[in-house]
Amino acid sequence: MILKNILKGILIGIGSIAPGVSGGTFAMMLGVYDKITDAIGNFYVNFKSKMIFLCSIGLGVAIGIIGFSRILEYLFVSHEFASKFVFVGIMIGSLPSIFNEAKKQGFTKYYFLPMFFTLFLTVGFAFMENDSIAVQTLLSLSFSESIFYGGVISLGTIIPGISSSILLMYAGVYNIILDAIGSIKIDILFPLGLGFGFSTLFLSKCINYMFKKYYGWTYFMVLGFVLGSITTLIPPIASIKDFIIGFILISISTVLSYTFSQKLLTNKNSAY
Repeated sequence: MILKNILKGILIGIGSIAPGVSGGTFAMMLGVYDKITDAIGNFYVNFKSKMIFLCSIGLGVAIGIIGFSRILEYLFVSHEFASKFVFVGIMIGSLPSIFNEAKKQGFTKYYFLPMFFTLFLTVGFAFMENDSIAVQTLLSLSFSESIFYGGVISLGTIIPGISSSILLMYAGVYNIILDAIGSIKIDILFPLGLGFGFSTLFLSKCINYMFKKYYGWTYFMVLGFVLGSITTLIPPIASIKDFIIGFILISISTVLSYTFSQKLLTNKNSAY
């Protein structure tokens, strides 16, 4: 179980730093989103089991971020078209299991209201992203700035559909943070981790409360974020060749993701 949680954490870490993708979306796909927010928001209840769970997930996230930052930077620069279609397929394949979880405690058509609201919100947010992001790239970060941007990264990890990488790009700090992660620059990573930790704790408390009080409304709200992520991640298709390649990549990654998510769903009720 610990090894499985580490592997899930690695995927969440990858989602946290991949442009246009969200670590929170990956947590939803892997069936651990509500477990993570509950463990962080109520860590004092069943403290030992939740700490083991959080440490294994956290270790995986750290491995995913540090180990794959350079790889993702290369893929999204040199093979952006193919990379985005693979991520789209991964998210599509996970939708059935996410929907089943969303209506686990009942269903009403009114749940579609928060879903469409967050769907349109995510799509609107994505209009910020374009092919040429005209910002001034900073060369260094102060201690307080690093704390702040650690909180920004937390947004993309906890809230599905919010890509912290895009926010960092617009702030002109995406490259410097990727470089700090890849080069393990402690003077930036330490305050970055502080900001990430405090922000994650606060957001998890809020979302965990919403899950307990308004499970269906909250889950469909999060589902809207995931759907919005899919629609905004699809790259422009300029030719028939692009369409065929994209269709093949989406089909393969969707089947693999669906098979994987269904296996995860069968083990969803296992212990931390």
